Amino acid sequence: MSPALTGPDGWRPMLASDLDAVKALSDRLHPGLVERREVFADRLAVFPAGCLVLVAGGAIAGYGVSHPAKWGDPPHLDRLLGSLRPDVDSYYIHDVALAPEQRGMGQAAVGVARLLAVAAAYPATALISVYGTTPFWARFGFVDVTASMPPGRLAPYGADARYMSRQNPVSAG
Repeated sequence: MSPALTGPDGWRPMLASDLDAVKALSDRLHPGLVERREVFADRLAVFPAGCLVLVAGGAIAGYGVSHPAKWGDPPHLDRLLGSLRPDVDSYYIHDVALAPEQRGMGQAAVGVARLLAVAAAYPATALISVYGTTPFWARFGFVDVTASMPPGRLAPYGADARYMSRQNPVSAG
C-alpha cells in the first residue's frame, strides 16, 4: 500500500514523490511486464505533462504515462528515453493502469481522456494493448494496426500484445 497523500481524490499530475507508489502498483498489476522505477522517473522527467496518478482514499490507485513519440516505433519495454526523439510525429500512451478495486467506476476513461487531451497536439496516438484490452481501447477510437509492426517487435509484451492507433481530431485553432 502506498503512503497516505494529502489532497482530494481523483486524477492529478504525477510528482517525483509518487514514483515508489507507481512502481509498486506497476509491479502488482504487470508481474510479467516489469519495468524499473527509473523508467517511470525517466518518463516523468522527459514529459511531465503526460504523467498522471489517480488518488483514491489517500493513496495512489492508478497511473497514466504517455509522451510524444515516432509512430510505428514504440519505445521498448523497460528502456529509458533520456529525451524526446527529434522526429516525433505522434503521441504514445505507455500505460494506463488502475488498481482492481478502482475498476468499473469510470476512472480509467477519465484518465484516458486527460491523456488524449494532451495527445490532441499530434495527428495520431498509439499504444500497445496487453491483457486483452483491445475492446477497452477501441472505445476511444483505437484500431489494431499490429500488421504494420516488424515481426517479433511486440513479443516482449506477450502473445496477445496489439499495436493500436487512432487519428486525433484536428483542433480548430
